[in-house]
Amino acid sequence: MTNLHRSLILGCSALALVGCGAEEIASPGTGGNVIINNPAPTPTPTPTPTATTMATAATACPFIADPQGLTNRGVITGPTGSYLLCQLPARFNRDTQLQFTPATAAVLYLIDGQVDIGTDGGPAADASDGLSDTNVTLTIDPGVTLVGLDASYLNVNRGNEIQANGTAARPIVFTSQQNVLGQNTDSSSGDWGGLIMNGRAPITDCLSNIATPGSVDCERETEGTTTPPRYGGNVPGDSSGSVTFVQLRYSGTVLANGDELQALTTGGVGSGTTFENIMSFNSADDGVEFFGGEVNIKGLVVVGAEDDSIDTDTGVKANLQYVVAVQRADIGDTIIEADSSNTLEENTPRQNTQISNATFVQRKNDDQVVRIRGRADYALLNTIIVDASSNGTPCLRVDEDETLNRAASVALDEAGPVNFQSLNLDCATDFRNGSGGTTAAGVETRFNAGANNNAAFTNTLSMTYLNGANEDALMAFDPTGLSSFFENAGFVGAARATDTRFEGWTCDSVSITFGNNTGACTSLPVYTS
Repeated sequence: MTNLHRSLILGCSALALVGCGAEEIASPGTGGNVIINNPAPTPTPTPTPTATTMATAATACPFIADPQGLTNRGVITGPTGSYLLCQLPARFNRDTQLQFTPATAAVLYLIDGQVDIGTDGGPAADASDGLSDTNVTLTIDPGVTLVGLDASYLNVNRGNEIQANGTAARPIVFTSQQNVLGQNTDSSSGDWGGLIMNGRAPITDCLSNIATPGSVDCERETEGTTTPPRYGGNVPGDSSGSVTFVQLRYSGTVLANGDELQALTTGGVGSGTTFENIMSFNSADDGVEFFGGEVNIKGLVVVGAEDDSIDTDTGVKANLQYVVAVQRADIGDTIIEADSSNTLEENTPRQNTQISNATFVQRKNDDQVVRIRGRADYALLNTIIVDASSNGTPCLRVDEDETLNRAASVALDEAGPVNFQSLNLDCATDFRNGSGGTTAAGVETRFNAGANNNAAFTNTLSMTYLNGANEDALMAFDPTGLSSFFENAGFVGAARATDTRFEGWTCDSVSITFGNNTGACTSLPVYTS
């Protein structure tokens, strides 16, 4: 067991981190300003867009199987060409496919207001609750771009599915009208709502005060919506579909204080739902938020969220692997905010979120990078946390002794105390006091109970997320014993220097550049065929 602690702070300012390239990556902090010059691999350059390739608007909207059809909303023109806006119906009542169209007949699918996939099938997988299962599936082809207006959002109701499966070469892009018009910058956000997915997996914090948490009677309403969809049930393996190789740009609207939408909001989705390679870019609220259910994701990128990057609560069981979360300069709250429930800490099922192979870069001067509370079970494994704020943001905060040191109890659906394994902190302040009597020393003690944790780490990352020599030297933890979902990657952090797992399906900004992808997040990809 090896756990090291910082005795000498090596650092660069927040501005220096933003400016640090592949040859100038330094540990943030307040003293010394010692810059570590590391030889870095030559990144694969972002390919030059096909010269003079511009989109030309289609003359008519594509056919869809739903008899309502698509509504022609006219032509919109921006820096990448002209497009025909084809508005989606307010509700899909029949299995429907949104077809890819090439640049020679360019179409953007418009989300205006609340667009539902099917009707709510209720918390049970039959009609015993008085609601019908319509089982509508919306399929979105690789390369399709969908555009949301204002507070608009796409909502998957319980008992229905979305199949939004892009490819590394042709991700599906959800974005805003402003992005099409070329009006957005790397600081824009909140242009439309986001993607909501609801399911029948167990949750806590029931609407009814007589319902048992985790039971079929325990339901909640989705935040940030004017006509709130419901989620929850007792089907852990429920499927709400599949979302892979998807970008969600400039999302996150606020309905009222504390009532917001994220780029991706899940409510009670089950383990039968597939998530892989999803990017949230510049959400005005959280990057992603998971309310209850069972969420498994391989490949998650959250850039520029203006609240928390990853927010988890109401009893969610989540496994996340290969995660990059990076803030914009001095924008955002925590990288992680975890709560077992919104209001009732004694509710079960307890949250149990496990993250392996992550790289977090905090740029906001704030209270903490990671906050775990509400008796949530939480594991950070094979993870690197870099505080790049100018004044020094503490890395870890855990609230309440019941969260920090609780003994495992199967009867109470508890996995035990917070779990840190191969967690590496590059922070001027590693730990801080929490509410409910927890202290920085107590968090440090829990940190030291894990194996190969290092609170004196100095990052040598290139391109913000690719491992360097110091990362390569770290001892990795095998997470497969915690869940069969995990791969034993054999390294710490989100990506080795030679990894290409985040290339292709991502977009670039001043906050982070992945290279060899769809290009700048401020522009749309254009495909000739």
